[in-house]
Amino acid sequence: MKFPELYNSPLEAGIRAVVVLERLWPATADLGEMVLFDHVVVHAMDVGGPISLHASVPGRKGELLVRRGIVEAGLDMMRRCHLVEKIADDDGFAWRASEEANSYVELLESDYSEDLKNCAGWLAGKVRELSKTGFRTLVVEHIGEWTENFSHGSAPTANA
Repeated sequence: MKFPELYNSPLEAGIRAVVVLERLWPATADLGEMVLFDHVVVHAMDVGGPISLHASVPGRKGELLVRRGIVEAGLDMMRRCHLVEKIADDDGFAWRASEEANSYVELLESDYSEDLKNCAGWLAGKVRELSKTGFRTLVVEHIGEWTENFSHGSAPTANA
């Protein structure tokens, strides 16, 4: 039996999304914000955070251009597992951790999972401290302006 790759798969992105949304709870995030949060949680050191989950490879900014579909598929997968909720708001749709998310996140015990929880906690703390707009500004200051058109579900632009 052949198993699909887990690295950069919807499953991996979905698990990261559950952890990020659980740490942000009760706040919601739209798809564009989730793609940005996923990139930042993976490369936290790039924006002054804890040790990054993945290696600092050249060209990692370009990951944002392909990450959207993977994150969206991962969120949908986690919605079907009842770990996140897709809710309508004034700006369209947003994502929020479900009531079951906390119990699931607490079950994650691998070294990677513990690092993920640490990075997601740092990210959530920064979003609360700075607001979502302030957090985007922090990201732009550290890694470039490719995030400037990256809100309300729009695709990122590579301006850096």
